[in-house]
Amino acid sequence: MIYLDNSATTKPAGEVADKIYEMLTEKFGNPSSFHKAGLDANAEIRAARKALASELSCEEEEVIFTSGGTEANNLAIFGAAEANRRRGKRIVTTEIEHESVLEAVKALEAQGFEVVRLAPDSEGKISVSQLAEAINGETVLVSVMYVNNEVGSVLPVSSIKKAVAKAGAPALIHIDCVQAFGKIPVKPKKLGADLVTVTAHKIHGPKGVGALYVRKGARIIPRQYGGAQEQKLRPGTEAAPLIAGFGKAVELIPDYKESAEKMSALNSYAKEKLCAINGVSINSADDASDYIINLFVPSFMTSQTVVQHLSSSYGICVSSGSACAKGKKSHVLTAMRLPDKKIEHSIRISFSRFTTESEIDALAEAIKETAEKYPM
Repeated sequence: MIYLDNSATTKPAGEVADKIYEMLTEKFGNPSSFHKAGLDANAEIRAARKALASELSCEEEEVIFTSGGTEANNLAIFGAAEANRRRGKRIVTTEIEHESVLEAVKALEAQGFEVVRLAPDSEGKISVSQLAEAINGETVLVSVMYVNNEVGSVLPVSSIKKAVAKAGAPALIHIDCVQAFGKIPVKPKKLGADLVTVTAHKIHGPKGVGALYVRKGARIIPRQYGGAQEQKLRPGTEAAPLIAGFGKAVELIPDYKESAEKMSALNSYAKEKLCAINGVSINSADDASDYIINLFVPSFMTSQTVVQHLSSSYGICVSSGSACAKGKKSHVLTAMRLPDKKIEHSIRISFSRFTTESEIDALAEAIKETAEKYPM
């Protein structure tokens, strides 16, 4: 199998799987218990929190473990809106956010909040001026992703804090860094963020665990109530095996400079191979994340059919967009105002640090044969 759907999920590293197995079989105690088994499990959670805090350059108490990116996004958005409800009603986001953000702000809109959704250009980009114009004194939350999960566009998130200050807004700033974390440096304080979402399964960690950075002093309202775990923002017995696995995945994040050089070369190689195929075109911007390429495939088969064909006939795994969309028409490409024909015949390929040129060669050959055998 050739796996090129790493924006959906990554293969867990062997060291991560070993750590999870150790937790399940040897350190299985409830981390809230005060006996040795519980203390051993708790120590692993503390170690994972320390690793994540070090990677984010923040304090350990600012890291709140969740069940994943969706829960972290929901906790940030509902928690911030509820905490600031009396200070304003405007929420600023974009049309190309992950579904967990779009559906959350939609629910808040039904509760009376005003939601401003910024439209991207044809390359999936949002401008600094768009953000500045949308944020006013009534804005209580700005939620913008760092790297788009379908086309890889990098959004100007570091400019949000200045726009909020200029408008005199009481807004908390939330940045969904799920596709950025582990690939480019994510430092909440440098980004000017109050809330940052990350998750484990995009960096060769396990599914079912993520984290929300909550800036010390930033107030959000919890979505769940129960015990005192995770500073009462995410109560309940912690998933110690998954959290420990997350910590191990963070420890394994390679040097950013070396990774950037490798991925830039791989991205260029892939585009050269793919664009040599008659009719193929790239939907991602030239300065998009090197980990993601969204492309138009000149075949009469629709995106989902191409995905299934590449899997069944060639053993190659790609996607037609966000895995959470469950095969629905891409809202990102739609927001980019691309023609329906292009939207309906585009796929996403996404790399990891383990992707090779030989895998790219196999993909290019498979797409070439598919386009020739099943032309438009």
